[in-house]
Amino acid sequence: MTTATAHAPHHTATEHSHAVGCGHVAVPHGDHVDYVHDGHLHRVHNDHYDECEPTDHAECAAHAHAHGEGCGHVAVPHGDHVDYVHDGHRHAAHDGHWDDH
Repeated sequence: MTTATAHAPHHTATEHSHAVGCGHVAVPHGDHVDYVHDGHLHRVHNDHYDECEPTDHAECAAHAHAHGEGCGHVAVPHGDHVDYVHDGHRHAAHDGHWDDH
């Protein structure tokens, strides 16, 4: 699994509180939950939210399922592409394979 970027605060918890029912897609990610907000993924960290973006390339080599419209997995807009939530991970198409975000 990829790791998050170095501590990169995005906004404070007082500006907006991400939680169940906040209106943003919640994505399970390892030991925490990311929230999709303005094309970025945020995670709670103390009194603010950090960007939760991969810092390395992690190919999901054993992933034979093709994601796309109607595949049955949650589609999450992520920057210039779409991730798909599958088995507790976000997968993104990359050069003929799927990356594990």
